[in-house]
Amino acid sequence: MSFSFCQNTNIAGNNTEAGSAQDEEKNNPSLSAFLSTLVPVLLLSSAFVTLFLLLRPRFKRNYQPRTFLGSLRPQERTPALPSGLFAWLGAFSKIPDSFVLNHQSLDGFLLLRFLKIASATCLIGCFITWPVLFPVNITGKGGMKELDLLTFGNVVDKNRYYAHVFIAWIFLGFVFYMVARESIYYVNLRQAYLLSPLYAERMSSRTVLFTSVPQEYLNEGLLRRMFGRQLKNIWIANDCQEIEELVDERDKVAMKLEVAETQLIKLANANRLQAMKKGGQTDGAPGAADEANAESGSVAAQWVPIKKRPTHRLKPIIGKKVDTINWCRSELERLIPKVDALQATHRAGNGAFIPSVFVEFFHQSDAQSAFQSLAHHHALHMAPRFIGVNPDEVIWKNLKMNWKSRVVRNIVALTLVALLVIFWSIPVGFVGILSNINSLIRLAPWLGFLNKIPAQIFGVVQGLLPAILLAVLMALLPVILRMLARFSGAPSLSAVELRTQNFYFAFQVIQVFLITTLSSAASASVTSILCSPGDAPNLLAENLPKASNFYLSYFVLQGLTISSGAVLGIVGLVLFRLLGKFLDTTPRKMYKRWSTLSALGWGTVFPIYTNLTVIAITYSIIAPLVLGFATIGLYLIYLAYRYNLLFVFNSNVDTKGLIYPRALQQTTTGAYLAIVCLIGLFGIRAAPGPIVLMVVFLVFVVLFHISLNSALEPLLRYLPKSLEAEEESLLASEEGGSAPSSSDMDNGGPHDKKHNGFSAPGVHPTTKDLGPAPHKKPNFITKFLRPDLYTDYHTLRRLVPRGFAEISYDPVVERDAYYHPSISSQTPLLWVPRDDAGVSRQECRHSGKVIPITDEGAGFDAKGKLAWDEENARPPIWQEKIYY
Repeated sequence: MSFSFCQNTNIAGNNTEAGSAQDEEKNNPSLSAFLSTLVPVLLLSSAFVTLFLLLRPRFKRNYQPRTFLGSLRPQERTPALPSGLFAWLGAFSKIPDSFVLNHQSLDGFLLLRFLKIASATCLIGCFITWPVLFPVNITGKGGMKELDLLTFGNVVDKNRYYAHVFIAWIFLGFVFYMVARESIYYVNLRQAYLLSPLYAERMSSRTVLFTSVPQEYLNEGLLRRMFGRQLKNIWIANDCQEIEELVDERDKVAMKLEVAETQLIKLANANRLQAMKKGGQTDGAPGAADEANAESGSVAAQWVPIKKRPTHRLKPIIGKKVDTINWCRSELERLIPKVDALQATHRAGNGAFIPSVFVEFFHQSDAQSAFQSLAHHHALHMAPRFIGVNPDEVIWKNLKMNWKSRVVRNIVALTLVALLVIFWSIPVGFVGILSNINSLIRLAPWLGFLNKIPAQIFGVVQGLLPAILLAVLMALLPVILRMLARFSGAPSLSAVELRTQNFYFAFQVIQVFLITTLSSAASASVTSILCSPGDAPNLLAENLPKASNFYLSYFVLQGLTISSGAVLGIVGLVLFRLLGKFLDTTPRKMYKRWSTLSALGWGTVFPIYTNLTVIAITYSIIAPLVLGFATIGLYLIYLAYRYNLLFVFNSNVDTKGLIYPRALQQTTTGAYLAIVCLIGLFGIRAAPGPIVLMVVFLVFVVLFHISLNSALEPLLRYLPKSLEAEEESLLASEEGGSAPSSSDMDNGGPHDKKHNGFSAPGVHPTTKDLGPAPHKKPNFITKFLRPDLYTDYHTLRRLVPRGFAEISYDPVVERDAYYHPSISSQTPLLWVPRDDAGVSRQECRHSGKVIPITDEGAGFDAKGKLAWDEENARPPIWQEKIYY
């Protein structure tokens, strides 16, 4: 949307072919432009909210699925809200954000916290900047009007710039304090969660992934000697190309059989119902469905002619046409034994190895010791290492890379991202120029024919077309950037999201904020630049205060449309209903659509709102009014995500909250941009005193930032040994006993340790309350200023749910956890609907000789439409979630 600020800042230039850039600025009707944006956006968002209020109680699957879905465990569900139009608001407001932390995901909770902290930072920025800078700017005698009167550009007296300097010191210093404070909060929260039994007993917390392992170390005996008796299991990754192809083919044929069986049963049922309406015979052959030796398809043949049975061609168009059910059965008879044999071969360790190893330890503390240690004496061997990798998130193709391939791929990926940043600015810059066609026509008179276009079409070209083009361009980015993150060698989906976050944030700042702003500024003043090239820095730098009017509208637009659109989810509702009606042709497809919740891509969600925060901070001194609208916009977005995370969204990728400190670090970009912009503006106005003070402040914040990162980096990667004793004490308190003495710990061997030094795996303490935090309840100011004391490990540990889930594993699950999915993949269970004529029972009997199949939990309603037991919500194909 940032392309459109030219319309608000250059209207005078669009309506007259004479006049300077300064005249355009002084005659800019900023207030009317802002109101013309606000009114339609407010009406649209009001309509969205009204629709949401009306649809919410009617379509619970779309607006409240986390309150009842059977695919969620009871402890993962959110309490249902009252069904009244507004009665639910009170109950909603009483649910704490920590409910997301305990029942959904750490990443979701930290997204809410980031939005809330960003909004609070902007609000406090209003209290800091407005009382001082508004009077200074309003009385600056720069000749500005309306909203421009409140900006830095209205100040002429150089001595007044000291007010901007010292307010910048206070507010930008506060921004860095908030980054430091929240980083400390995250470190303590991370330690409290990862050291608690709920996480410490999981296999992923006790398993380390080593990549780029030398060939000689792909030996279980050597690895066991290397890590000692603390090691429990080893999975040396296999080259599974052959078995993976076979498993994919088996599953494809199995699903083809399921679809064909369902089609046959549906067709037989429809024909039977039609015969009933005509008064014909509907009982079928007596006992046909129950005869074990009955010919395959004999019951269906009573209602479906042989020519109407499901068929397909072995090759498109020219292939031989075969009966789908019979062909699939014969193919599965060939494929299933072959897959089983290959799986047994790989489990026996007879497959070809690739340079990656999963090493599981008995205890979390042993895994942390291995993770923090240098595993190999050569550089880049058995590195990088990863801990806490969920088996469901592993990108198995990337485990094949050795260190040379990983280095080369990483360089290529970074180079491609840099090239995208450079060359993407060409189409995005073109979009910015399109938003100011009048200035472009003045520069290139041969484009004057565009003035002959009807006003309505011209408005679409200059207003709507750039918006569509920018939306299409930016929609392609997440796909491309995730592909590059995978290409670079990220071994898990969480690592992909973290890398995508860095890439996408760079695009957001450079393309959405800087390039679009500067390209539009250049198009508006290019004639002046060509006439006087020396004025280019002055013309472009002064565009930043002018563009602030657009960002007032931008934050209102983002806050109202994103928040109202997110809770309404009209696209998701329509697609769910329409696609489900036309595409869900089997019970499996119906169940998957019903039970699968929408999930957020953390790597592309965080950067959008981080960039909004960066924009607000960048304009905080130049145009303080932006902070007020940023406060409103970010808080509205926070409310929308709060509802969706509590009642709608699920989390498929777990970064253990690492997405949050990265977002905090990226937020400092706004502070650095604000400082650099102020230095540039002071330089343009020839104010040496303010320049020196801002340079001194820049040096200070850089040194502070480096020191902060140096201190926090190890705490973001590792878990400290010092907290093991603290966890011991807390667990003893939960169990109602006393903490073991140091001698007890010293006398016990590694197999006598508890979950991370204290409790046996799978054994949960009682849910006895830990009691109040080990310090007096602080007031707001004290708690805010001392996060190290009042949001420390002991305090946040009390947020960790106790008895949330029993962390224990079936022996088969534990054996196969870190095998390639094709090695552990079982033959799928087919699920077809049951019919009254007995077709499904006979088909299950005959297909069941080849592959598991059932007709329980699905059937047809009175109208003959396919249906499944939504009340039970756990059909035969349901699988309990495994907490790896």
